[in-house]
Amino acid sequence: MKCLEKCREYKTSCPNTSCRLWIDYDTEYNCVLETIDKCIDIENRPLTLQEVGERLKLSFVRIKQIETEAMKKLAKLLE
Repeated sequence: MKCLEKCREYKTSCPNTSCRLWIDYDTEYNCVLETIDKCIDIENRPLTLQEVGERLKLSFVRIKQIETEAMKKLAKLLE
C-alpha cells in the first residue's frame, strides 16, 4: 500500500485515521499491514492474544471472548 511505503520511507506513523487499516499503535506506523508484515517476515509467528489486545487497546480477556464467539460461529457454518 502506498501510504505504508511512505510511512516506512519517512519513518513516521500514518496520520490517516480514516483509513480502514489504521490502528492506534505507533510502533507499527499505525497500520495493520505493517503488523502483518512484521509477524510474517521478522518473527514468523502469529500474534498472541495479549499482543492483539495491546494493539486494539482491549484486555486479553475481551480478545479471548471475541475469539471464542468467532470459533462458535465458524463451527456452525461448518456443520
